[in-house]
Amino acid sequence: MRDWIKDHGLMLANAGLFIVFLGGMIFSGASHYSEEQQSHGQPPTGLGDFLTSGQFYEATFENWESEFLQMALYVLLTVFLFQRGSSESKPVDKDAPQDEDPREAKIKDSTPWPVKRGGLVLKLYEHSLSLALVFLFLASFVGHAIGGTSAYNEEQLSHGQPETLSVWQYMGSSQFWFESFQNWQSEFLAVAVLVGLSVYLRERGSPESKPVAEPHYETGA
Repeated sequence: MRDWIKDHGLMLANAGLFIVFLGGMIFSGASHYSEEQQSHGQPPTGLGDFLTSGQFYEATFENWESEFLQMALYVLLTVFLFQRGSSESKPVDKDAPQDEDPREAKIKDSTPWPVKRGGLVLKLYEHSLSLALVFLFLASFVGHAIGGTSAYNEEQLSHGQPETLSVWQYMGSSQFWFESFQNWQSEFLAVAVLVGLSVYLRERGSPESKPVAEPHYETGA
């Protein structure tokens, strides 16, 4: 068990932090939601009311959407684009192992089965990371739209406004795109900063950094 935990420590740590912060979001969000309801003359609400509200789903999927968009585009952009000197880039002046054609690879027992199978299965597998991230982005985008519509309509009703929007109408509103763009811009700012800083700055022991003694112009891990 100890070896398994060591082998999967990075994923387990991030999953644990996700649960902690999601819990913090839920409990603080439920308190805020109840305060808002009371300010509109409604009775206090509980945790269950918040978890079934549009506000919870809108806030959750709005953030997931931007994260998965960032990761999907970053994976795709690093296929074609380079940043000399950055640990986040493939080498500029030489071939990278990631570009090797799996059809020319020597088949071993440990070779992933899609590579052994070949054909359409392999074609999908060699792009499976970006496909999975794009799917997660689209699913979160839809969740944001549905949750946001529900939250908007709840707010309208709480203010005595009978007019509500459909999902399609809400997706055409400035509020929906403001919610999206305010998160998207921050994600790509963070990526640009990481790519740029990794040219000149180091973090000893991290695979996201070049070795401390490497010159600035060396590209890749």
